[in-house]
Parts: sequence; C-alpha cells; structure tokens
Amino acid sequence: MLLFGCDFSCAPTSRKPIVVASGSESRAGALVLEGLQRFTALDAWADWLRAQPEWIGGFDFPFGLPRELVEHLRWPTEWNALIAHYASLSRAEIRITFAAFCAARPVGGKFAHRATDAPAGSSPSMKWVNPPVAFMLHAGVPPLLAAGAKLPGLHAGGNRNRVALEAYPGLLARELIGRRSYKSDDLAKQTPERLAARRDLLAALEAGASRLGLQLVLSDAQRAELLGDARGDHVDAVLCLVQAAWSAQRASTPGPGYGLPEQFDPLEGWIVTA
Repeated sequence: MLLFGCDFSCAPTSRKPIVVASGSESRAGALVLEGLQRFTALDAWADWLRAQPEWIGGFDFPFGLPRELVEHLRWPTEWNALIAHYASLSRAEIRITFAAFCAARPVGGKFAHRATDAPAGSSPSMKWVNPPVAFMLHAGVPPLLAAGAKLPGLHAGGNRNRVALEAYPGLLARELIGRRSYKSDDLAKQTPERLAARRDLLAALEAGASRLGLQLVLSDAQRAELLGDARGDHVDAVLCLVQAAWSAQRASTPGPGYGLPEQFDPLEGWIVTA
C-alpha cells in the first residue's frame, strides 16, 4: 500500500508544482521517506493518482464547504450533489458568489467556517485568496472522484484500495515549532530565521516528538533537500505524509475509520488528526 502526502496547487507550474511525498513504515513508529515527486500540470497529477493501484493519501486541500454557507446559498446539502454543482461553476462565479456572501456579513464574521476549522486552526474552505482554498477544493476533489477514491465519511468511492484524507500541514507544524514561520514564497522573506525553523521542525519529526508517535526517517540528501526548500512545498508534503501514515494505522477505528471522529458533518468533512 502506497502512503503519500500531497502539497497541492490549484494552478501548478514549474515554480509552484504539486508535490507528493511518498513513504512506508519500516518498523513500529518509523516512517521512511521514499521519494518526492513534482507535478507541473493538474492532468499529470490526476493521471498519476489513477495509475497507482493502492494508496492512502493525505491531501492539503479542503474536501467540503461550511454547511452554513451551503444552506444560505440553497445549494445541494448532500455531498456528492454539492460537489457536482460546485465543479460545474467557474472560478469567477465562485469568487463573485462568496464575495457577495461575505459583503453582507459583519466585520469579524465575514467567512463561514466548518466545524473542523477551530481544532485544526485551518483557513475557511470558502476563502478564495491567501490561500485560495476554495479554488483548491474546486480543482482537487474531482480528480479524487475520477480515481474512484474513497473519502471516509463523505464518499464511498468505486475503488476501496484508494483512500483520500484531508490533511493540513500547519496543524502538525504548530504542534512541533509553535507559530514560527518556516517558509515563504517571497524571496525576500526566505530568511535565516525561517531556515532555522525548518531545521527544528525536521529535527522534531525525526525524533518522533509529535503526539502522532511517528518517527520520520530521512537520508542525508533528503534532509538537505528539505532544509533548502525555502518555499516549504516539499516540507508540507512530508507533513501531510506523516498525517496520512497516522491515519493508515487507524483504518479500522469506529465510524468512518482512519482516526476520524466517529461522527462529523458529512457535508463539511474533517481534517485528520484534528
């Protein structure tokens, strides 16, 4: 069974690719990083998902929208129907619709949130800028469905050997190094302080210091590559891999399994380990 974490871009390029970190458990509590792959086109990433016969992946994009938003817009309140409707919209239509929703709400409460946002510390999945997670959902979920993936608690899938889980690297990073910034797309902000934060983050992962109980195993070359990753895309993919591996160990837990809560909103979804 292939384990991987995915740092996603809704408009991948050579400068900002989709990054996949693959790994395997070699012994109890040890997670070996096996490789890092980069995809500069959505179609190439989608083809790769369909080509792998068995996988459990942690994906850094939301799988659902806030129920409050969906009900306000009178969109379908069943997940499959909602995703079909959402996928039929253009990004411009999504931006206009969500901006109008926010404009009618008071300062400090512009966005609707999912129940998972508070424990995970994640951005609202309707946010269309900084980061554009609404567009990431729009671009990322349909290829998962096309691959026949099971999304536990949301979608049964046509291929139960492919399991997609919503991950969030910021949740694990904050546990290990607090709110220190370890990455930036802005060259001027790729500072020695952020490099030091990446070094401490990787050291904590290699020590197995998180509550997830997994010790990351890196080669010297992999460690150097991750330390040199000032944008943080590869580091984030590795963080998602650790979350996916933790979930894979709990595939048979009650409810939807994979360490997810026994009950969560089947329209909104849930971030693993939150």
